[in-house]
Amino acid sequence: MARSRIIYTLKEVAEMIGENLELIEEVTANSDNISEGELLYVRDGSEYGTKGLTENGVDELQNLLADIRTWDGGIRQFLVDEQCDPDVVERVMADEMKRGL
Repeated sequence: MARSRIIYTLKEVAEMIGENLELIEEVTANSDNISEGELLYVRDGSEYGTKGLTENGVDELQNLLADIRTWDGGIRQFLVDEQCDPDVVERVMADEMKRGL
């Protein structure tokens, strides 16, 4: 399979797939969640740069999020297990409730 030549910032991914940016940031904080080479660090002139996903990485992220939603406790439990800030958990879960409507 040919390597993707397009890299999407996490912000752009969130907009493209209709997911909460903070949720995507939490999922991609653990590089084991996305295959090697599909999650990239991009220098953007800032101190820390930004992360980006290839097209395959976006697909993997969508599949992982769909899978997480089937787990006991779903997204909330995933975020709790990742020791996510409680304020972030509440913001993400507020968006999750909107998705369910």
